[in-house]
Amino acid sequence: MSDYGHRLTFGSFLTPTNADPAQAVGLAVLAEQLGFDLVTFQDHPYQPAFLDTWTLLSFVAARTSSVHLAANVTNLPLRPPAVLARSVASLDLLSGGRAELGLGAGAFWEAIEAMGGRRLSPGEGVRALAEAVDVIRQIWDVDTRGGVRVDGEFHRVLGAKRGPAPAHDVGIWLGAYKPRMLALTGRRADGWLPSLGYLQPGDLAKGNAIIDDAAQQAGRSPADVRRLLNITGRFTPTGRGPLHGPAEQWAEELADLALTDGISTFILGSDDPEDLRRFAAEVAPAVREYVAAERSPAASPTEGTTEATAEAGRPEGHRRPAVAAGSFSVVPTPDNGTRRSDTRVWDESARPSGPAPDPQRTYTAHDQAGAQHLVDVHDGLRAELAQIHNLVEQVAAGLIDAGAARSHINTMTMRQNKWTLGTYCESYCRVVTTHHTLEDRGLFPHLRHGDARLAPVLERLEQEHHAIHDVLEGVDRALVAFVAGPDGMAGLRAAVDLLSDTLLSHLAYEERELVEPIARLGVR
Repeated sequence: MSDYGHRLTFGSFLTPTNADPAQAVGLAVLAEQLGFDLVTFQDHPYQPAFLDTWTLLSFVAARTSSVHLAANVTNLPLRPPAVLARSVASLDLLSGGRAELGLGAGAFWEAIEAMGGRRLSPGEGVRALAEAVDVIRQIWDVDTRGGVRVDGEFHRVLGAKRGPAPAHDVGIWLGAYKPRMLALTGRRADGWLPSLGYLQPGDLAKGNAIIDDAAQQAGRSPADVRRLLNITGRFTPTGRGPLHGPAEQWAEELADLALTDGISTFILGSDDPEDLRRFAAEVAPAVREYVAAERSPAASPTEGTTEATAEAGRPEGHRRPAVAAGSFSVVPTPDNGTRRSDTRVWDESARPSGPAPDPQRTYTAHDQAGAQHLVDVHDGLRAELAQIHNLVEQVAAGLIDAGAARSHINTMTMRQNKWTLGTYCESYCRVVTTHHTLEDRGLFPHLRHGDARLAPVLERLEQEHHAIHDVLEGVDRALVAFVAGPDGMAGLRAAVDLLSDTLLSHLAYEERELVEPIARLGVR
């Protein structure tokens, strides 16, 4: 058994499709709102159906605030390591320390050659990758005097100036499968990042043994190398195979991989919002609970061994309040009564209430995790809404000009500033609509079946979802008017104010009525 004691983290592995450029960005934003630790994208520069991954990562970094970002994995033969090192460091500085670096030796060599890259044999690929890691680490090492010097077989960097240094210690994770790459991972990398679908039974244990031995020979601890894993599967009501079944089965299987094979980062390959929701809401909390229960109290104090210490390592803004077993301790966000608009979409005084909680009932931490997750998702929506208001006011005040906008897009005019605002709002509106659709089709029927007394509340919440949809349509219409002409700011501000009033009121009501039933009845 190999449990390296690392804090458990969870990520998404998204397709950078360019058929609908907003899709990949919207899924990344959704992943952050769901509480994921990491968002990754494929990197295939020769694929014309994909967005360029590093451009996409920069765009997503500007749309998010806490989730870490990485290519999974970077195609090194088409990314010169010295330039890549500065790209990663720059993104890390701009994002506040949220960039990581997945690296691969290369694949699909005909496509790489067609793009101007050099075809390498497997052995050459490993040596080229080792040289690239040296180049990257030297570029980042600003405390050493003199220029970068790597006079290699494939990469020659002789005297390049060092810097910039990243904002945090960027992890270098290698996509390794064969012994030479695994040994390089143990000697020089911070993480091992294979895909489960490419592995045979026993390959994780064999890979760990090679990595551990190489790390020790290099004077490192095996625990210096985080073990990450790309996974895919299907959520179904009954089990039909590995990672093909209900969320409870997923959680048990991933917990076993964590405790037996040392996997501490699970990255879900799916572009389905429902898969992301279930993975974040149902699988990740259960895996954390299983692993925390099995780990020895004597585990390393610097690594997470309980849910509480695991949460301490989560980015600020995504840390969940402590959820203790026993009494119900999830705190709904109250409605402060502030209203920006004179328009009222509904009569708040007519809202029904659900049954009073049983004061004698106790709740486990696992019971309350789903309820807390609802609050966490809502907090993400509230934060995004605040950013929309701030962006509207910046544009209205003329604080965003072409020079400031160049940090996001090459060259902008004031009209394009308006379009940037429009794109942001539209992406946010799609996320809200997706969130409500998932509730209407999944959570609400489950709660209604579990407690018939909740029916009036759930019916009212569904009515409010439809009303919010109409408000979102009003934002869309105001955006069209704003982008099309110079007189649309007042209408846009009014539409966003109305969205703020209705959405914040609705979220507070939903939390007030549903956090306890979710803890009592669970989530489907």
